[in-house]
Amino acid sequence: MVNVTSMKYRKLGKTNINVSEISLGTWQVGGKWGEPFSHDTADQILNAALDAGVNFIDTADVYGDGESEKAVGRVVKSRSEWIYVATKCGRRLNPHVNEAYTPEALRAFVEASLRNTGLDTLDLIQLHCPPTEVYYRPEIFELFDRLKEEGKIQNMGVSVEKVEEALKAIEFLNVTTVQIIFNMFRQRPAELFFREAQRRDIGVIVRVPLASGLLTGKFRPETNFAPDDHRNFNRNGEAFDKGETFSGLDYNTGLEAVEEIKKLFPYQQNFAPVALRWILMHEAVSCIIPGASKPSQLYSNLQALEVPDLTPEQREGVKAIYEAKIKPLVHYNW
Repeated sequence: MVNVTSMKYRKLGKTNINVSEISLGTWQVGGKWGEPFSHDTADQILNAALDAGVNFIDTADVYGDGESEKAVGRVVKSRSEWIYVATKCGRRLNPHVNEAYTPEALRAFVEASLRNTGLDTLDLIQLHCPPTEVYYRPEIFELFDRLKEEGKIQNMGVSVEKVEEALKAIEFLNVTTVQIIFNMFRQRPAELFFREAQRRDIGVIVRVPLASGLLTGKFRPETNFAPDDHRNFNRNGEAFDKGETFSGLDYNTGLEAVEEIKKLFPYQQNFAPVALRWILMHEAVSCIIPGASKPSQLYSNLQALEVPDLTPEQREGVKAIYEAKIKPLVHYNW
């Protein structure tokens, strides 16, 4: 277990909130990873994270059909520390299309999240990977100014699929954060977007940092995933954006690339903390939100706080493998 004194904190853009470098995402806690939602497991993971100094939790109204938000709110209210809660809205729309996004619908989702969490205000509300067209509609973003005036939210951000969407979103002055996929297998954000985010003082929240577990180095060709685990049913984007599962990479190609990268770190038995440390070496990043379906996975992720920075040679090695094996397959799609 990582001692709370090991945790480091970074400013979350113009929110001026200081958040733990390694924070907690709760998609796994909410299901769709082969396990049914369990409030007991959620309580264990959340409390373990907070005990380790995590002070920022990301959830969404669709995780566990609202049960994740309930668990987060319950645990946060039981603690004495100041914990920041971020949630997301929009994915409940069915069909999930541009036309379904209206200020009225989004307001209803925010108010439902307040009820689920039992909180008086949401520290951060994020649009949950809406269709690209939504980022070109000022009336959607203006709604969140009203919600802030009413005290229902403190900050507004977006969770995106594509760099294009991130760059468009941060043109709106009330967007304070962008949640984006960034890892050794998804490096495009480190180009133009990170520079623009720093220039505009945007908090960067990194999601899917381990490429759905690929970058733990623990998977094999014969690894089986449960039928209701998205790593089984969404490999080709059957249910939602393909980029959410293994960062959009073909599974076997990913396995081969991981084995090559691991050779750069021969003395590191647990590879997940190395993959997370690589992300934290990018100064534009405010925090990482790896998920955990049990406390042991949380503790593994927290080991990134103790892993030394990658050497220049190791970083170049990771870059070379990405350029050769990964970039042609994913770089320009997201």
